[in-house]
Amino acid sequence: MNARGTDRTVAAGAPIVVFDSGVGGLSVVKAIRATLPQAPLVYVMDRAAYPYGEQSESVLLARVPALLGRLAERHAPRLIVIACNTASTITLAAVREALHVPIVGTVPAIKPAAGSTRRGVIGILGTAATVRQRYVDDLTARFAGSCTVLRHGAPALVDYAEARLRGQPADETAPRDALASLIQQPGGDAMDTVVLACTHFPLVAEALQRDAPHPLTFVDGAAGIAARCAALTAGQPWPDRAATGLTLTTGGLAECRDLTGALASFDLAPAKRF
Repeated sequence: MNARGTDRTVAAGAPIVVFDSGVGGLSVVKAIRATLPQAPLVYVMDRAAYPYGEQSESVLLARVPALLGRLAERHAPRLIVIACNTASTITLAAVREALHVPIVGTVPAIKPAAGSTRRGVIGILGTAATVRQRYVDDLTARFAGSCTVLRHGAPALVDYAEARLRGQPADETAPRDALASLIQQPGGDAMDTVVLACTHFPLVAEALQRDAPHPLTFVDGAAGIAARCAALTAGQPWPDRAATGLTLTTGGLAECRDLTGALASFDLAPAKRF
């Protein structure tokens, strides 16, 4: 969750931009709201390319820096949060090279998981694109070398989270199936800690807890991201009171209508076209 930026004057109304392909970044918005309640927010969904977990690396490397560059020009943010593990593990270096705005990325919370496991067996639930990244290999080697680390890409769980926030019928087997795919791997019976390596997954943590066959600790990076945002903005001016956040989408507005209630619960306005 490191960031790179340049010294610059920051206006009190300069927003924090939170970027994801869908609704997953709302789990990060929730943590930022709790830590920085006065922060103006712009939440951006790249719905035209949803889900990122099914996009190629070349597509994301071409798309994400360009979109974030346009957002930086239009909204002059004090920092940008890439609230997506897949986009961060693939594009973070390129985005930081391209933009002169502090960038906070999202990485799987393997370090805290390794510190909390009692039985030395950790599961990682993410998108297929995230769990296969060398970045995850490196984090595992650095922080969980003495642990058994199991991985599973769970696209159905992403769709489950999206459907739940929309109030639509959802595949209620998705949480149980995702956990079973970890537990059925060698050593999985002893798994006691699961890294939620997709920002969608904390939004359905209650369902994962409900369907777990034995007690599990779920770990995600949202609180750490919010703490990093607070550290990077320490001493900067803020409005006396933050207004309702702006929501933008690259997709059609019709597909966002049933998200209006969910967005409002995070103090975000209905989506507008970006």
